[in-house]
Amino acid sequence: MKRRTRLVFYTSCVVAALFMVGSVLYHNAQPSPKRLLEPVSVDMGTQDEAFMRTMGLLLEQPLVSGNRIDPFTDGEAIYDAMLAAIASAESSITFETYEFWGATAADPFVEALSAAAERGVAVHALIDYVGSVPAAQGKFERLEAAGVDVIRWRKPAWYELSRFNHRTHRKLLVVDGHTGFIGGANVTDSWLPEGDDVGYRDHHFRVRGPVVGNMQAAFVDTWLDASGRLLLGERYFPELSEEGDVTAQMVTSTPLEGRHRMRKMLMLVIASAQEHITLGSAYFYPDEQFLQALIEARERGVEITILVPGDSIDKGFVRHASVNRWRPMLEAGVAFYEYQPAMYHAKLISVDDRFASIGSTNLDNRSFRINQEGNLNVYDEEFARYVRLLVEEDLQQAERYDLERWENRPWRKRVAGWLSMLVGAHL
Repeated sequence: MKRRTRLVFYTSCVVAALFMVGSVLYHNAQPSPKRLLEPVSVDMGTQDEAFMRTMGLLLEQPLVSGNRIDPFTDGEAIYDAMLAAIASAESSITFETYEFWGATAADPFVEALSAAAERGVAVHALIDYVGSVPAAQGKFERLEAAGVDVIRWRKPAWYELSRFNHRTHRKLLVVDGHTGFIGGANVTDSWLPEGDDVGYRDHHFRVRGPVVGNMQAAFVDTWLDASGRLLLGERYFPELSEEGDVTAQMVTSTPLEGRHRMRKMLMLVIASAQEHITLGSAYFYPDEQFLQALIEARERGVEITILVPGDSIDKGFVRHASVNRWRPMLEAGVAFYEYQPAMYHAKLISVDDRFASIGSTNLDNRSFRINQEGNLNVYDEEFARYVRLLVEEDLQQAERYDLERWENRPWRKRVAGWLSMLVGAHL
């Protein structure tokens, strides 16, 4: 009888443990409710003041005038600009990124951030745990020894297992509270050329002007969540003067209820489009309602161009799952292109040459509902046209994916796509 009792006890413990693990995995894999389940219908275009007013109020994040935005393309130029800004820092540096590893890419950042801390600059680094797993522990030890305040976001802990899958995917750097960087690039060797490998294709931007204060506030909010400490004062929030004539809006999105702003924002933008929508995304796997919004835009005459990675994508299962759902869009006339030379990692949105959005957000459910994301919306004709031309320039090294190719793709790719769709390509 005692043996049977022990067997029942141990079996119960195993079942309970499996249930707990399964529950954690399930809730990590399931995004929170989408909230917006009906098509968006508007009677305004991106040129209307009502559009800008609605974007500011609906997203609860202000539109700020007087900014300047400078672009950088590909890893070498992006990293050089960021490292130069870090080297010039006098009071504070706040740095948030998803991936961070590699001797060629990350080591110079480790040394630059450490040198800044050693000369008295307040340096705070918020680095995602999962994205930095490949990094040698010595990198973080060097930063901490120099006085850098380092936090590994969502580092595994029993009391946070239910939120372990909620990664920070943002790419933010703010120096002295007046110079910000935002875009698609992480800090890893993948963005740098090596031999015949040209590195990931990406675009990043330096921002100056009053909206940098909003970029800083986005970091500070996440830092508070991670540390319980609030960063305040002139060294983080100095008075900022106008640097240009661009109106911009820093938009953040988190897994918290009521703060899934990216999908809602894009659904409104798509509904407001009248001429053309140009999208560049490393991963394209949104939900059915989002795809339907694109089809409805195409049906009312909007030209839609979408650029995504080709065979060089680093997550092939996402590509196959995505392609499996393209037929209705291809039939509607949506133009899909696959970038060929390297992994295409940019996140670029341009609508009607009047609105653009740059930052960390991919067009997939993970970015929309699971990750911490940050985008800079830009309400400027010249800049929106520039972003469209950036994508069109990359189209010169891309292949058009038409309906005939979709119908003739191999069965192994179809099956791979179906399997990926079953497990959820947003994981």
